[in-house]
Amino acid sequence: MKTRTIERTRLVPHTVDGVTEMVLDREQIEVPAPPRDWDHIVRTAVTIGAIILVTASLAWTTASIGDLLSAVTIAAVAYAAAVAFDASWIMCMGVEWLLRYDPERAQVARRAGRWALAVSMGAVFAHGYLIADTWVIGAVGAVVSALAKGGWSMAMRVHARPLDPRTQQWVTARRAKVDGQLAMIPIRRELQRGQALVDAERRSLGGTPEENGSAIPEAPGTPEPTSEDPDPKVSPIRSGRVTTQEAVRNAWDSGIRDPEAVLRTVRNATGKQVPQSSVDRYLRALRVGA
Repeated sequence: MKTRTIERTRLVPHTVDGVTEMVLDREQIEVPAPPRDWDHIVRTAVTIGAIILVTASLAWTTASIGDLLSAVTIAAVAYAAAVAFDASWIMCMGVEWLLRYDPERAQVARRAGRWALAVSMGAVFAHGYLIADTWVIGAVGAVVSALAKGGWSMAMRVHARPLDPRTQQWVTARRAKVDGQLAMIPIRRELQRGQALVDAERRSLGGTPEENGSAIPEAPGTPEPTSEDPDPKVSPIRSGRVTTQEAVRNAWDSGIRDPEAVLRTVRNATGKQVPQSSVDRYLRALRVGA
C-alpha cells in the first residue's frame, strides 16, 4: 500500500520555570495515499487541450484573415480586425457556458456562435483560395476553427451537469424570482432620481401644490398654540407652501422681530432647515424698507 507523509500539529502543554503554556507540537506521520483520480486527470487534460486548440485557432485565423485584409488597409488595423472573427464565437461559447442552466437563453448564444464560426471559416477559406489558388488549402485552413470549437464543446460537455426536467423547472422559477428582485434595483433608483428632480423643481417654484401640479395632500388643520411657540397669537404657516422669503415676510407682518423666533417660524413654514444667514438677509431688507 502506498503511503504519503503529512505534518500533523496539536497543542500540548509545555512548562518552563513552573509556568505552563499550550504550544504547537509538530510531527511527521505516514498515512495511506489515496488512489489516483484518473477521471479528474483526463478531465483536466481535455480542458487544457481545448484551451490549446482555441488559442491555436485564434492565432491561425488572425494571421490568415489579417493577411487577407492587409491588401486593402494597413497591417495593424487589418490584424486587429481579424481578431474579431474567432473572438466572436469564442465569446458566444463563454456565454453558453455561463447560461448552461438556462437552456432557452443558452440556445441563442449557441446559434450565434455557429453563425460566427461559419463567417470565420469562410474568411479563412477565402484567404487560402486567393493566396494558393486552390480550394484544398482554403478548406484545410478553415477546418482549424471548426476543430477548435468542437474541442471546446467536448470540454464543456465533460464539465456540464445536466438537470432533470423537474429540477430545471424549479431552477427556472427560483431564478425568475431573483431576477425580478435584481431588475427592481435599477428601476427603484431611476424612480427615486426622477422623484428627487420633481421635488427639487417643486421646491424651487415655491408655489402652492395646486399651482405646481403637486399630488401632495394638504397639511392638516392649524395646530393649537403651545407655550413653546414664539407668539401664541400667530398661527403657524402650513409647511411646504411658501418660500423662505415669503415666510420671513409673513413673520414680519405678524409682528415677529426676534431673528431666532423668525428662524423657527420660517423653518416650520417651509419644512426645511433654513440657515440663519438667509433669514437675517431678508430681515435686513425688510428693516431698510420699513
